[in-house]
Amino acid sequence: MQALAGSKVAIDRRCRVAEFRSTPAPPICGDMKEDLNRLGLMEEEDILLDQAALTLALIDQPGTDLSLCDDLLDAIETRLDLVGRDAETSAERADAMSAVLVGEFGFEGGADTYDDPANADLIRVLVRRRGLPVSLSILWVAMARRLGWAAHVLDVPGHVLVLIGGEADPVIVDPFAGGERVDADRLAAMLEAFGGTGRAVTRVAAMPNRAVLVRLLQNQASRAEQAGKGRRALELYERMTAVAPAYAHAWWEKARLELVDDRVEAARSSLSSVLEVTRDAGLRERVASMLHTLPPA
Repeated sequence: MQALAGSKVAIDRRCRVAEFRSTPAPPICGDMKEDLNRLGLMEEEDILLDQAALTLALIDQPGTDLSLCDDLLDAIETRLDLVGRDAETSAERADAMSAVLVGEFGFEGGADTYDDPANADLIRVLVRRRGLPVSLSILWVAMARRLGWAAHVLDVPGHVLVLIGGEADPVIVDPFAGGERVDADRLAAMLEAFGGTGRAVTRVAAMPNRAVLVRLLQNQASRAEQAGKGRRALELYERMTAVAPAYAHAWWEKARLELVDDRVEAARSSLSSVLEVTRDAGLRERVASMLHTLPPA
């Protein structure tokens, strides 16, 4: 967890403090907060990625009628069931998914508007048919699982891919690139490009559902902070801690931004939460040291 390095915890005045002095974001209404907390309490296998991602998107678009999104997802499922009816191998299922999601419904990577927040918002992804690698991967995996096909989001440095099938005949595809196949050589090259070693292909892992949702929110948070919207970033880290309370990184980043915002007691609480959820001795030592430097309550 390089993001948890000690230098990241210090009150980073390089962040523009003024960005936190704007009007606070409106509070999340009670029902949406309950939905977030419910996600955080759900068993991993009970999380439906498409529905969870819509729940997260709805927070920023209260009042949106999700029935239109549900209707579109149902229509995709119906077409995929028809087109993939005779698909038995992973390769055949990958072809069916590409034919439906890309060929018929036109979902593609938003390469020319990559940093647009809409690309990480599943409601808007469904409307615009464009998204980030993680949001498109959520759609692909969710649709496959609706038909009972094995599918997983793959954690690749700097990118997100989809694994279709099981250990016997796995196929890796890139939803951001129109469902192109990713063979072992290409995957090795991708890993090397981000500092891997080529041999690291075997270390690419399927992401748990909760980790996928964190990745979706992390994309939004990092882009918000890069755009100078620190309060928005903090709000997104707060959502991460609700959805994935056992993920130390979210608490760490939340504490960092709270310190920039001079919310010392909130940061103290977030840092204490890191200690509650991690057994990493080095991280615990850094957090304890940081807590010691905070002014007394």
